[in-house]
Amino acid sequence: MAEIVRMPKMSDTMTEGVMAKWHKKVGDKVKSGDVMAEVETDKATMDLESYWDGTILYIGVEEGKAVPVDAVIAVIGKEGEDYKAALDAESAVSAAPAAETKPAEAAKEESTSAAATGLSEADLEKMGVTVVRMPLLSDTMTEGVIAEWHKKVGDKVKDDDILADVETDKATMEVMGYAAGTLLHIGVEKGQAAKVNGIIAIVGPAGTDISGILSQGDAPAKPVADKTSDAPVAEKAAATEEAPVSSTSTDRVKASPLAKRIAKDKGIDLAQVAGSADGGRIIKKDIENFKSAPAAAKAESSSAPAAEKAAPVIPQYVGEERYTEKPVSQMRKVIAKRLAESLFTAPHFYLNISIDMDNAMTARTAINSVAPVKVSFNDIIIKAVAVALKQHPAVNSSWRGDKIRFNEHTNIGVAMAVEDGLLVPVVRFADGKSLSHISAEVKEYGQKAKAKKLQPSDWEGSTFTVSNLGMFGIDEFTSIINSPDGAILSVGAIQQIPVVKNGAVVPGNVMKLSLGCDHRVVDGATGAAFLQTLKGLLEEPIRLLV
Repeated sequence: MAEIVRMPKMSDTMTEGVMAKWHKKVGDKVKSGDVMAEVETDKATMDLESYWDGTILYIGVEEGKAVPVDAVIAVIGKEGEDYKAALDAESAVSAAPAAETKPAEAAKEESTSAAATGLSEADLEKMGVTVVRMPLLSDTMTEGVIAEWHKKVGDKVKDDDILADVETDKATMEVMGYAAGTLLHIGVEKGQAAKVNGIIAIVGPAGTDISGILSQGDAPAKPVADKTSDAPVAEKAAATEEAPVSSTSTDRVKASPLAKRIAKDKGIDLAQVAGSADGGRIIKKDIENFKSAPAAAKAESSSAPAAEKAAPVIPQYVGEERYTEKPVSQMRKVIAKRLAESLFTAPHFYLNISIDMDNAMTARTAINSVAPVKVSFNDIIIKAVAVALKQHPAVNSSWRGDKIRFNEHTNIGVAMAVEDGLLVPVVRFADGKSLSHISAEVKEYGQKAKAKKLQPSDWEGSTFTVSNLGMFGIDEFTSIINSPDGAILSVGAIQQIPVVKNGAVVPGNVMKLSLGCDHRVVDGATGAAFLQTLKGLLEEPIRLLV
């Protein structure tokens, strides 16, 4: 009988895996224990072994593709066996929920198409009607709240009248109708919100039947293929003849409120500015890019005092916005999910302390003169943290929902930066290991992390985490707790600064630590007591040996 091979769950945080490489192809013979493929998880690239003897009949995932845990990736069976029945059974199980939702989707699609069969833009033009929609007033705006209506139904409006004030996510701005006629309909009351592009008002000839427009809801009108103006040519020509626009008046010029305000401040005549928006509307950038005629500049300069120096000319720089994008790696997906869950679930608070590292520096020099491997300050900190946790078990705890777990062992997670993100291998039972042992173990973890060869057993089971950015010159920082740990220690660089000793100011070597605590399990006084113990151990490192 054909056997279905599924994407296995290779770590406690894995939700999907990327098929990095297939070592077998359809038709190849496999035995139990053979490596079929390599799978990239959120933390490492791991081997996928076969648990059956037989022939690969089907491969369902191409190299480089991601699939969720438990998804079908291959079928193994006897050579020539019909495996489609097994796949069909899998498809039937997954298709059942989809079949239930299909009628609802069809109904939704039908209603959408029905709503879209309203009046076209040409129909609205013939009626002389303008539909005023909620404009997109900022790059992050999804809806706007009507802060104030300046017109009411039945009022006469001109194309540059301000109809309403709209409160966006960033500011309160004015909305113009850009239409002349009677305000026939207000679709959103004061204080209510409307989605971007939703109908907020309708302007047209008095007495116009707008029921057909309202029946199509917020669906945009059908576009007209050869539309070249916002109003019929004859009507525009008549309006031009009846009301010629003065070259010094801005009353009938189409411009945004912001553009008008900037033009007024700069003394720019809007009649001389060419608009770049729809219908020749003047917007902010048109005012900023406007250059007055040479004659006007000459007249202005001649009226100015001769002794007055000309204002400096600031050259205009036009840049180009560019960016690149790349798919989110499995590791980065899980980092984003886990840290967000930790930060927004566990109530964090932070305690900071400064450590005098003079004695630690002297001790490290003496240790490295006899140690089989080079011991780093981070190794000393890991050892000191493990010893301090033995004296403060409340800090070595974790929140478990209906109970708190107090760990009697000290497994210290060591945060390590890798190309795609962050890994936290665990130094187990660190309190009982020598500094040389800890140093060798951390170095081995670092090599395996860079080569993506860490196994789940290497990163699971921490009770406390140390994150050190001192090697990058960072003075101090705070970290997000590595769940389910109850605390995390952030280690800064050793800085040479003036300190007071015995009443005199002398050079000193100071390192700043920040303890991030989950307030559900660690209180302020508990965390402070732990830091005091840790401070004593680091300032007198000989206490680590007894």
